[in-house]
Amino acid sequence: MRVDAHQHFWRYSDEEFGWINDAMSAIRRDFLPGDLVSLIDQVQVDATIAVQACQSLEETQWLLDLAEEHEWIAGVVGWVPLTGLRAELTLDQLSENAKLKGVRHVLQGEPEEFMAREDFNAGVALLRRFSLVYDLLVLEHQLPAAIKFVDRHPRQPFVLDHLAKPRIAAQELEPWAKNIREIARRPHVVCKLSGMVTEADFKQWSVEDLKPYVETVLDAFGPTRLLFGSDWPVCTVAASYARWVAVVEECISGLTEHERGLIFGRNAVRIYRLSKI
Repeated sequence: MRVDAHQHFWRYSDEEFGWINDAMSAIRRDFLPGDLVSLIDQVQVDATIAVQACQSLEETQWLLDLAEEHEWIAGVVGWVPLTGLRAELTLDQLSENAKLKGVRHVLQGEPEEFMAREDFNAGVALLRRFSLVYDLLVLEHQLPAAIKFVDRHPRQPFVLDHLAKPRIAAQELEPWAKNIREIARRPHVVCKLSGMVTEADFKQWSVEDLKPYVETVLDAFGPTRLLFGSDWPVCTVAASYARWVAVVEECISGLTEHERGLIFGRNAVRIYRLSKI
């Protein structure tokens, strides 16, 4: 059983996807379930988690509708206005759909002070009531602030997206590695093996470029707290879906079959409380 714990769908528009720069122009188009299903079949991925790409309730509902139409979309990490006065009511309404598994805000686009906002933290504090995970999307320099943030919520499950985007293209390990080891000391935080090739040199990266970062999170989190994710279709600006799967397979080939199975699926099932896989 394999689960891709991080992929996206979208209907492209310049207004909503301004973060897609010219170097990523190949993904300035629609990406829908029909584009992904054959790719996951080729590499024996049984289920996926669709993660928000726009910060709108309309997109969250659209992803939930897609998940209802396609059984292999096992869960959705959507966006909810956690700083709003109606956050609790919105969470209550959306949680009527059992495929809502988590919430994410694009913190990498916010000043670090956002993670200390009282209204934002009040919204995050609601998530446990609805058995929802919080997906933590930050850049490597935001890790110290992220550590303080997760410490405010010691019983809330957090999933760190994309290894906190280390500076792979510059081949810099520190201070990222020090901060990764520190956040990994929190047992309520796990980490996705995802989003790495787009932090490397798109055209010239190699598996050897990635291995020090994979080895760091393996040492810090261990195989029980790492999840495979593709970050499709974003990954396709630097690697095909099948290529990324092969890279992860190579990077964790020294683990036992049981440990590889945890990273490639069973951890995602446990952490996101997936069913019907």
